[in-house]
Amino acid sequence: MATATTVALTTELRGEYSVPKLSDASASKASTVLSENHEENDIITNDLGHHNHIVHHILTAYALGATSDVIQERYDRNACMQRRPPPTDAKVIEELSNTETFLAHLRVNNIRHYNNYLQFFQNEIQAKGYRSVVDEYVFKGHERANKMFARLFSGTLHPLIHLGFGIEFQQPAIVAEALAQTCIHPTWLDSFLLETDKASKDTGYPSKALLTLLDEVREDKKLSTAARWTDRNLIFEGVLSRARTEMFNYCIQWKVKSDQIEAAEAEIANAAAYYAGCAQRPPKQIKFDFWMIHEVTSSVLLAALVRQDWISAANKAKLLEYKGRIDLVQYAARRAPKLLLDEVVNYAPKRPDASDWASVIERSNQINDDGHSCKLVRALAHGEQICKPWENSDRFRMKSPSWLQFANMAIDSVEITDNRWIRNAGFEEAWEG
Repeated sequence: MATATTVALTTELRGEYSVPKLSDASASKASTVLSENHEENDIITNDLGHHNHIVHHILTAYALGATSDVIQERYDRNACMQRRPPPTDAKVIEELSNTETFLAHLRVNNIRHYNNYLQFFQNEIQAKGYRSVVDEYVFKGHERANKMFARLFSGTLHPLIHLGFGIEFQQPAIVAEALAQTCIHPTWLDSFLLETDKASKDTGYPSKALLTLLDEVREDKKLSTAARWTDRNLIFEGVLSRARTEMFNYCIQWKVKSDQIEAAEAEIANAAAYYAGCAQRPPKQIKFDFWMIHEVTSSVLLAALVRQDWISAANKAKLLEYKGRIDLVQYAARRAPKLLLDEVVNYAPKRPDASDWASVIERSNQINDDGHSCKLVRALAHGEQICKPWENSDRFRMKSPSWLQFANMAIDSVEITDNRWIRNAGFEEAWEG
């Protein structure tokens, strides 16, 4: 039984996208290694804040039909790079029960408090259940929840992704990890997201299509060149420091009504795949931007959240609004690369005999990395499914054949090189070498 401290998967828990046959042996192995990870490892790997990807990798590999041996191999490869979590402090854990003290700790976002937050949320979940705890600490609408909600979208969406996995596979222990992870992420995005949220409701702007806004971001020379190659953080030092007003004005034009949830979810997945897949630089070797693929891989976890009947329609719309806005910010921060749809549409797979979905999925589980490859393939397979009803809409540029084309481009590119990704695809420097 899944608890706040133990992961327990069953083949009945299939998530948003999985292959037809999931094995009991793989479910058991994934449960074992994820419970070990929960107990033994920190949520980050170093003081720079690099993330522990084990949960994301193992659950994705499991959903894509990895054998128990492959799951163990992937865990072993990544477990050796982890560190032990910091010790708990009973006084801090007790203090977190007070809202004002919780907010004070949240403002500091001290990564050394991860284990304190984890223990706190485990206690809360054991007492109240994970749905009630997520509702109280993320969706309730008070100051604490609003700050936690905004913080989900920091750290290249890792808190959102982690929470999505926990809820997708109904694992309270992973939900506790996600909430604790959310608390230790930086605060610098909070004010921007909260301000755009308020302004979007206060202004009379109609909502624009995400594709339209992406095009406008690229055409805005001040915004699309705000990030500089020498910036340490291209969002904070670049976009939000040099072109905050411009970015703000585009973001508030993406709005989602409570009766548009399904269409908006698909539109976000489609736009993210479009800009992540088409940001190529021929004749350079095909590669994908490491930061931008997170906007794609997170789409399947966003779907897991908006499927929940215990999350209100208003909060689902808010999740979709924030995600669309972050996608716009991420695109601008990568210097708004030119998007070449023909590179995807006309792509010739390197292995025509292994280019159908089943083969690409199997190949993705053979990539010995930290999980980004198979996560991307799973999100693309899922994206194709949820976008089909709207394929004739001019708000959707990725059509059915293009999803599999993108997946083939991705798996071909990561199979042939150890230097699998580029970073900051809009810069010429990213493609040198």
